[in-house]
Formats: sequence, structure tokens, C-alpha cells
Amino acid sequence: MSASIARRRKQLAAKAKLASEGGEDPITDKMNTLLSPDTISEETAYEALQLAQSQVRKSVKSGDYTKASVTYGYDVCMQLLDKHLKASVGSQLLHQLAQVLAETHSVCDEAWIERIQNLDAAYLKAVPNAESKAEQKRLYRLHSKFLKSVIAWSEVLGTVTYGALELHVLAANHAWFLSENGANDEAEAEAAANGTSKGNNKSNNNKEDEDAEDFTTVALQSASVTHYALAEKPDLILSKLATLPPPTAAQTKNNHSCAPAAREALLTRSILVMLTMENIRDATTLLTQYIETIEERKLDALKKSYMAKGDGKSVNHVVFNSMLLSIVRKDKKTGPLYTWLLKGFTGAELATMYKGEMLKGYTSKIGRIFFDIQPPPSMMATLENMMGMMGGGGMGGGAGGMPGMNPAMMQAMMGGMGGGM
Repeated sequence: MSASIARRRKQLAAKAKLASEGGEDPITDKMNTLLSPDTISEETAYEALQLAQSQVRKSVKSGDYTKASVTYGYDVCMQLLDKHLKASVGSQLLHQLAQVLAETHSVCDEAWIERIQNLDAAYLKAVPNAESKAEQKRLYRLHSKFLKSVIAWSEVLGTVTYGALELHVLAANHAWFLSENGANDEAEAEAAANGTSKGNNKSNNNKEDEDAEDFTTVALQSASVTHYALAEKPDLILSKLATLPPPTAAQTKNNHSCAPAAREALLTRSILVMLTMENIRDATTLLTQYIETIEERKLDALKKSYMAKGDGKSVNHVVFNSMLLSIVRKDKKTGPLYTWLLKGFTGAELATMYKGEMLKGYTSKIGRIFFDIQPPPSMMATLENMMGMMGGGGMGGGAGGMPGMNPAMMQAMMGGMGGGM
């Protein structure tokens, strides 16, 4: 018998004896020993991480998926993050865990949703312990990638289209937090000056730029309300919109070149996302509460301005959304009315909003769902791709106003806006 065979038999015998006594294998024992003290150094945490990663790969290879995902994935992550506050080290195991969940086809059930909520809380607790502000910023941004990964996993292996609602809430909370604490508006301003802004609706041939994460304030706020909309949380959207300032004169001027006010743009984006989900209930709740608790302008004045052709004002978002919600409640025969409504709003407002092409995709999806308006074949692939990622012409006529609209028609479309809708 060769020496190598003898050593292998000895190792297997020792492992069998350990298993019969209810013990762990030597690698796990060493990992647990490293993690057992109340405080550990970064070097010790990294050594424990390497052992955990090794055990995760070994467990996946042997088909022991529970050990891979729970014992060496979740449990060790919680020790690194919650007990030892090692976010930099723990983030590496977090991303491996997300990969393992997808690779092993682990079902997204209530237990795993709760685990991910625990990991999210532990991670955010650990990040402030990082050595520098720059490192904290990096770790916060890295967490966005993890949350998107688990949402994608929950969409495929969960029970809810477009992902678990609870995970969308985590992503929405984190995106809004980043918009207030980790936005990168300076870089975006420089990119805009060079014509390479990620929010620019023009095509970008640089694949690396397309895949890069956008951490500007407008991008993060847009992502946040989109996730809240997918999570069916109009109350949380409302609480965020309430913190934003009202539109300025420049933002409501007819043919304005600047983007609309963030508050109004995010309101419209949220409602469009909800309608692509056929969620008229939450869209109506959001708009009604917005009018009652946030909108400071008089509704009669907004309606009158929407009709006017010479007041120098652009079409306003509140009236547009109210008319939109009224139209989608009607039958498919009102499709031409929907097309007309979009024609006036797209060029004036949607085209100047963040990722306007994506918003046009939403409106095309709404037209197909509610009015059987088929988009051109060239847009079908874009539409499907856009929905998989979820989570026009000018005004015509004179300055401002909606052409071809009479007061009676508008009143019928507006329904009971401001009075319970």
C-alpha cells in the first residue's frame, strides 16, 4: 500500500469517527474557532472567510445545498456582519451566497426572505465600522448589487412576478439612502458636459458604460420609487416625495429644456410602473394622497392651465396622471384618447425625464395591456427587455395647453380628481 493511500484512509477514518461523535470536520472547527472570540481582527475575519468559501464550494459540489447556503453562507455572514462588524469581508461571502442560491435553485420562501432581511440589517449596521468614508461609500454601493441579485433570484425561484415584494422594499430603502448619502452627481455633471451622461437618452456604444451602475441622485431616486412601486408601497413613495421641493417656475415653463421637478417626475414614474403591473388601486391611492397632502397648487388652476394654450406653462403631471388613471378604467375603445394624451405629454415632459426611453417603454406596455395598442415590431424586443429589467412628438398648437380638448371632455376624463378619485 502506498503512503498516499494510507494517509487518505487515515483521513477518512478520522472524519468518520468525528461524524459519529457529532463533531464537525477540521476546516469547520478551525473556522468556528476563528469566529468564536467577541472581537477579531480583519486578518482573522479574512482567514475565516476563506475557510467558509471553501466549505461553500465543497458543499455545493457534494450536493449538500443546505449546508452551502445556510450553514456556511448565511450563518457565517451573520457572524461576520452582526457580531464582528466586518462589512468588507462579509460582503464577499454575501455575493457568493447570492450566486449559490441561484446556482442550487434554492426556493425563495418566507424563511429565506427573513434571512435576507436579517443580512441587510446586519450589513448596514456593520458598514459604518469601516475604516474610511470612501470604503463605506464603496460598501454601500456594493450592497445595491447584492440586493439586485437576490431580487433576480426571487423572481425566478419565488412566487411573485418581478421578485419578492419584501426584497424590493429593501432595495428601495437602500437606493433612497444612497441618494441622500452616496450620490455621485459631480461625475454625472462632468459626463453630461461631455455628452456621455448615463441619463442621456441617446444611444451609447460603450458596453462598459451601459453596464456600469449609475449612482447619481436622479438615478437612485428613480430606482427607489420603481422598487417601491413593484413592492406595492404607495405610502412609502408618498413619504419620500413629501421630502422634495415643489417645482420651480423654470421647471413648469412651456418648452422647458431642464428636467421636470424631481417630485413630479418621480410621481409620474411611480404611476407608470404601477400601471404596467396593472395595479390601478395603488396608483390611484398614490395620486389621491399626493393631491391631498403634498400638492400645494390649486387643482382648478392646474386644470385650467392644462387647457390653456397661451399661459406659458407646460402640461402638469398631476392632471396628466389623473386623466391617465381615468382613461385606463374605461374600455379599449378609449385607446385613441390614450394615444392623444401621450402625444401631448411625451415631448413636453417624458422626453426630458431620466431615461425617457424606458418611460416610453412603460407607456407602450400600458397601451398594449389596457387598449390592445400594439407597439411597432422594432419596439417589441425593447419592451420585453425593459420589463425584464424591472424593477414623441411636440405639443403642437400654441404655447402650452392640450390641442383639441374641450372642457366637457376634460372634465369627463378627470373624473373625481381631488375628491376621492
